Amino acid sequence: MEKLNSKGIEMSFTWIFAIIVGIFVLVFAFILISKIVDTGSRQSDAKVAKEIGILLNPLETGFEDGKTASFTIPANSRIVNRCYPDGNFGRQVIAVSQFSFGKWSNSDIEVGFSNKYIFSNNITEGKTFYIFSKPFNLPFKVSDLIYITSEKDKYCFIDAPEDVEDELSKLNQRNIFVEDCEDDDEKIKVCFNSNGCDVDVRYESGTVFKNNEAMYFQTDALMYAAIFSDPWLYECQVQRLMNRAELLSELYIDKLGFSASRGCDSNLNSQLILLSSLTSRFNRSSELASIKTLANNIEDVNNAAVCSLW
Repeated sequence: MEKLNSKGIEMSFTWIFAIIVGIFVLVFAFILISKIVDTGSRQSDAKVAKEIGILLNPLETGFEDGKTASFTIPANSRIVNRCYPDGNFGRQVIAVSQFSFGKWSNSDIEVGFSNKYIFSNNITEGKTFYIFSKPFNLPFKVSDLIYITSEKDKYCFIDAPEDVEDELSKLNQRNIFVEDCEDDDEKIKVCFNSNGCDVDVRYESGTVFKNNEAMYFQTDALMYAAIFSDPWLYECQVQRLMNRAELLSELYIDKLGFSASRGCDSNLNSQLILLSSLTSRFNRSSELASIKTLANNIEDVNNAAVCSLW
């Protein structure tokens, strides 16, 4: 009987050992598969983010009126828009997170640009995304502003000025409406002559109210930027634009000196120096009005000059 018991115990230990080894093998295999899937997802996220950056390149040279572009990602995705204002031009960063295997992939792989200015919500989710752009001048061209929205975010512009309504209608963008939609709760309402909408625009004073915060704009290019952006992201991108405007002002001051040495002076030196100074001290969008007033004066002088700078 003792011998049988010993064999029974030996058999039990053999099975227990096999089960433990099997569990370790399964856990190791699960961890390995998870890492492979996570690595694949991260590589896919980075690839999509780079492709979006490449897609945006043609917009930097201007975009034909009445046209818009779109792109579709096979999986439900989130485009994460990040902005860093430090440095000469700051940095535009995008990351992509895709929904797979019942969860969102990590969005810690960033693709950055120093020459792009993308305005959107911090996180824009969907499969199909729409983009259009407008140039921002101060008074010379500073850059093209790019707006990204999702098919899931439907914007309805209520009582917009005629030129704004015409421009948006020509875009023919499927998630932008310029019709009466006050009773449609599924649309994001952008109101120009009333309060209490998702986005309230004071067109004459150059103010957009969104998420209980005020953003200030000059030109329609910045108005759209404020409408489609989270407030903190808008402020960061405008700061980057002012950094760029400061450096461009200095370049035009140098160009003015070269033109003057050849007997062609447009008398803009003092105003360009002032513009460079104002943009270098820029902190918030509320300071745009004084900068724009100076820019308008510079534009008038430049247009009347025999030798225009731009």
